[in-house]
Amino acid sequence: MTLRVKPLFRSLALALVVCLGPLQASANPYWECVPFARLVSGIQIFGDAYTWWRQAVGRYQTGSTPKLGAVLCFKPNERMRLGHVAVVSQVVTDRVIQITHANWSPIDGSRGQVENNVTVIDVSRGGDWSLVKVWYDPSRDLGSTTYPTYGFIYPDSQARQTAAAQKTAIVMAQNAANQVVAAVRPGASPLQMLQQVADSTDRIAALIQMATGGGADPDKK
Repeated sequence: MTLRVKPLFRSLALALVVCLGPLQASANPYWECVPFARLVSGIQIFGDAYTWWRQAVGRYQTGSTPKLGAVLCFKPNERMRLGHVAVVSQVVTDRVIQITHANWSPIDGSRGQVENNVTVIDVSRGGDWSLVKVWYDPSRDLGSTTYPTYGFIYPDSQARQTAAAQKTAIVMAQNAANQVVAAVRPGASPLQMLQQVADSTDRIAALIQMATGGGADPDKK
């Protein structure tokens, strides 16, 4: 298996866990900001959020201009000792963006939740995105707290390709999960359920291999 394909299978495994989660006792998965940002952006950096900026040096371009798909890297502070990372989902103006991120606001009292397209504004004096305010769901407002940031990490072409393939993997995983849910019916044996999960997973793996140039079309013999 190539190095390029390995992250896709890690993401596929994570997606399957997320999609199959409702079959178990806990209904909602708990997302940390780092694995979620990596999954959405395709940027292959690991470790605590505050280390991403240093790790990006020599691997990815960085800057102070928001761009679609870039990762906004927050500095650690008293509230966030490990920092935070979020993916830019829309550039509204040069001082306003929307981000998609995880484990920021408690939603219905629960942390580890994903928030899509929430507002962030640049409040730095120089307009360089070094200080921002972020939408906080419980208050339904940006609030008065400001957060220092390092800047933006921009995905390269491989990261964008990885992100697209990972999003496809999530859709496939959701379809597989739906098949498993359909298999949970009166009279279905554990062996039948396990076989259906295995068949679905094998097909997803084959499709990802095909999408990344690693194998033939699974529908063609």
